[in-house]
Amino acid sequence: MSENQENERRIVDVDSAFLKSRRGIVKLAEMGTLLVAFVCFTVGSVPKYTAATLLEFMITSFLLLFYLLRLNKRLTFFFWPLVDVFNSTFAAVYFIVLSLMALTTYRVAGTLVGGIVSLISSGLLCVDSYTLFRNITFNKPRTEIQSQGNE
Repeated sequence: MSENQENERRIVDVDSAFLKSRRGIVKLAEMGTLLVAFVCFTVGSVPKYTAATLLEFMITSFLLLFYLLRLNKRLTFFFWPLVDVFNSTFAAVYFIVLSLMALTTYRVAGTLVGGIVSLISSGLLCVDSYTLFRNITFNKPRTEIQSQGNE
């Protein structure tokens, strides 16, 4: 029984330090702002904005869960930080456009607040993509990478 419990413990390995890291805090903040924007757009009855915020909320929660359960260490056929950078970059650009459209064409206060919160969310997505891109290394020696991480 104890060997079986150890195997189960290895399968569900939770990285609680990730939630306390800068990337984890930014991901949680993104999820919070996306959830608030989703609720505001739902109250404002704007289906196209609601669908976009819900989709990005689900993608961000998937990536957070993915990093939290350390699945990026097991599924190595993708370079997950680069996938996260592409997601954050494209979502930031998309949410800048979406929030500007919501701010210029609002008829209900929920749409106005949703546009403001989604603009904040796009700022968080920009910060996330910038910090991730800085951490990704391309063809650098390992000693140079470690010295940059200590700065």
